[in-house]
Amino acid sequence: MEELKYHYKYPHPSVTTDCVIFGFDGTKLNVLLVERGVEPYKGRWALPGGFLKMDESAETGARRELFEETGLKTGYIRQFHTFTDPERDPRERVITIAFYALVRISEVQGGDDAAQAGWFPVDNVPALAFDHDLILRRATDELRKQIHFEPIGFELLPEQFTMKQLQHLYEAILGVTFDRRNFYNKMLKLGILTELDEKVPLPNRKLAYLYKFNPESYSEMKEKGFRLEF
Repeated sequence: MEELKYHYKYPHPSVTTDCVIFGFDGTKLNVLLVERGVEPYKGRWALPGGFLKMDESAETGARRELFEETGLKTGYIRQFHTFTDPERDPRERVITIAFYALVRISEVQGGDDAAQAGWFPVDNVPALAFDHDLILRRATDELRKQIHFEPIGFELLPEQFTMKQLQHLYEAILGVTFDRRNFYNKMLKLGILTELDEKVPLPNRKLAYLYKFNPESYSEMKEKGFRLEF
């Protein structure tokens, strides 16, 4: 009989990490879901995640899952809540530490664990396994709060983008519509964008400037205190 490595005097819960992976398709905010191939909830869609290894921190485990599900080794990832309902997993007592990640959809490559994966608009997802519906709602709320303190577009937009693309991103996250001129003026006054010489054609035959984020200016603003009001 194989000797168990770990013995405890008192019962210990298992710990997992679940990651809400957001991506932006140019119009809508999307979330990456994985179809479960085993019970429980076989055939149901779920958030990428898995059990934490004994030698991993929570963030290390979440980043490992992010790489296994998307092929991404880096990117914006943020811990936002721990879910502890005793009945959340029918197999055993499982606590999950939840993160959300922001990735460019074009850079995602499904790994072995994400052979059955797909992007879904956050406002049109199927019923999810476990308590992942709750986790997704909480992550979306946290993202909407955080966008007032960090320019989230660093990770969701292409490296070079138009102001219209940036506006569409903020509208998709917040679920609102902005006045074009007011939005443009507010973003330019922040000083975190660099206007490029290159322009791109628009459907109306006009040309639009391209921009990129200026991480140095953003870091300075963040140290002084940053809050974006709409």
